[in-house]
Amino acid sequence: MSQHRYLLREDQIPTNWYNIAADLPVPMPPPLAPDGSPLQPEMMTPIFPMELIMQEVSQDRWISIPDPVREVYALWRPTPLHRAINFEKVLGTNCKIFYKYEGVSPAGSHKPNTSIPQAYYNAQAGVKRLATETGAGQWGSSLSLACQLFGLECKVYMVRVSYDAKPYRRVMIETWGSEVVASPSNDTNAGRTILAANPSSTGSLGIAISEAVEDAATREDTNYALGSVLNHVLLHQTVVGQEAVEQMKMAGASPDVVVGCVGGGSNFAGLAFPFLAEKFAGADIKVIAAEPASCPSLTQGVYGYDFGDTAGMTPLLPMHSLGHSFVPPSIHSGGLRYHGMAPLVSHLVHTGLVEARAYQQRECFAQAVAFGRAEGIIPAPEASHAIRAVVDEVERARQEGVSRNILFNLCGHGNFDMAAYASYLSGEMVDSAYSQDELDRATAELAGMPALPA
Repeated sequence: MSQHRYLLREDQIPTNWYNIAADLPVPMPPPLAPDGSPLQPEMMTPIFPMELIMQEVSQDRWISIPDPVREVYALWRPTPLHRAINFEKVLGTNCKIFYKYEGVSPAGSHKPNTSIPQAYYNAQAGVKRLATETGAGQWGSSLSLACQLFGLECKVYMVRVSYDAKPYRRVMIETWGSEVVASPSNDTNAGRTILAANPSSTGSLGIAISEAVEDAATREDTNYALGSVLNHVLLHQTVVGQEAVEQMKMAGASPDVVVGCVGGGSNFAGLAFPFLAEKFAGADIKVIAAEPASCPSLTQGVYGYDFGDTAGMTPLLPMHSLGHSFVPPSIHSGGLRYHGMAPLVSHLVHTGLVEARAYQQRECFAQAVAFGRAEGIIPAPEASHAIRAVVDEVERARQEGVSRNILFNLCGHGNFDMAAYASYLSGEMVDSAYSQDELDRATAELAGMPALPA
């Protein structure tokens, strides 16, 4: 076996998902209904199948992966773990850098790890159609693939700025048989309200979620599917970290640092949660969540209850949030433009088990280009934030005179993001700043939300 690539066999695909909720040292606050009352599982049945609802609230450590889901996983799983030897040379470091590469999936990212089970459970429940949102298009294309495999119709509300900037993601969604529209759209009350107030709105994940939830809630044949944030979504992604645990053993190395980019939290959770289980058991592992400085929910947001969408149709989630009406500036990492953060990730940051850092997009693209030239894989813009955090850790190790094993999730390739790379390489890319006035107005809304339990 190559000294820089570590592969598992197909029969080593995990048979269970890991539920970190069972092992949290401090229990997480519960979600609430939109009116602030306790959220009951049956309240979610208009948009989710019961199996996913039960996973959402489960306290079981391990949840079995159905055989039909594992059979589809086998199209690309297990995914490879690489040691970035050439990138280490470029950085001139004694640190060992490893990356789990999720870009080998049919959709080019980690997202099918959850789109496949979500489509499967909905099909098993007799649902005919799914509605969803997508930022950069990775989730929308992944759910489109899953719906095609399990015989479901699918409608995707794609954030306007990405709809315009990433036409080939749109074509991918349509090629797999789904309908895709720019959000905000005239197809929903939520979209029409936004457009009436701002006809040139670039959209946001919060707006697109409102449209997709409304779509699902107003049609009996339709359920909603979410690509990040919720517990069951993060649960499904833990196949990534479980494989990485075994592959790091094959490499004869234990990670001192685990890194992932964060927008809603799914790819980060997928890699980090199985290693956090080791941290809970006493392992000395630093875990870093890297977010965009233009949408800094973890580093600048308020930790408390907020809606997961702009229109206030979702349950109230305990999370770091910039305010559900906040619309982030248009950046090339469309998958990270979300006003909030997964409750599980927010809780881990709040309790000090995960460290959050924010980076500007130009410094991230600089390292993504350096990585691509060294390793041959052009990273998705979202993953560039993880690479920037890795370089940050390399510099810290150099200053401290130590060598560390650093593991990160290269959650997708950037082959559909050439416009973003062209912007960077031409010198036209700028570091987008959010409006402090807009942020202040959005976070002020949080003062009226229920208080977190003491």
